Amino acid sequence: MEITGHEITRRGAIAASVGASVVGASALATTSAEAAGRPVLVLGSKGSAVTTAQTRLNALGYWCGTPDGTFGHVTQQAVWALQKSAGARRSGRFDLSTWGLLERGVKPRPKTTSGTAIEVDLAKQILMVIGNGKLVYTLNTSTGSGERYYSGGAWKTARTPSGSYSIYYRWPNGWQNGSLGAMWRPTYWKGDFAIHGSQSIPPYPASHGCCRVSTAAQDMLWAQSWVNIGRKVWLY
Repeated sequence: MEITGHEITRRGAIAASVGASVVGASALATTSAEAAGRPVLVLGSKGSAVTTAQTRLNALGYWCGTPDGTFGHVTQQAVWALQKSAGARRSGRFDLSTWGLLERGVKPRPKTTSGTAIEVDLAKQILMVIGNGKLVYTLNTSTGSGERYYSGGAWKTARTPSGSYSIYYRWPNGWQNGSLGAMWRPTYWKGDFAIHGSQSIPPYPASHGCCRVSTAAQDMLWAQSWVNIGRKVWLY
């Protein structure tokens, strides 16, 4: 079928109109959030609104360290954890929708009802810390990507096993370098599988099978004795 110049022009106009609508919707959402006293916050944002968001995140268990008014890497991890827990879009930013999640006090529901454990919800990609049957922290995690990779002379699939395990070994301190990359203070719960700090924890499965968290979060887990030898790790 022949496409005329008029048709090309018409398609271009439609595309331009759609693009303008998307930009307009984004601008409207930003304006609405600011008008409601809830400014849009992104990586690099600073100010009292960031401090407010950080304080509220911590209060709900989405650990982001000491509130300092700077939207950094650790705060973004907490925002992702909140959005994942709610089943919302994983934007990693505070817009009107994300502020709403904070106001509603959204939290995940762990399965552990007594005792102390670490749970990893593989579908939501969150790691939960439970103390005496109560949810204490919810962290962003990235587990097995499901992709094929070559290691130890064989092809393998990057999967994180489900089931109930216990931490049996902890790397003494610092980075442990291996053939698949470096891991910060890994705590092993099955074979070569560990919870460990990383400099790359995207909001989707990306690891070779381990559970990645931020290096700051891993330091916190160590300091507060959540990843001691014998600690139950339940993945589902």
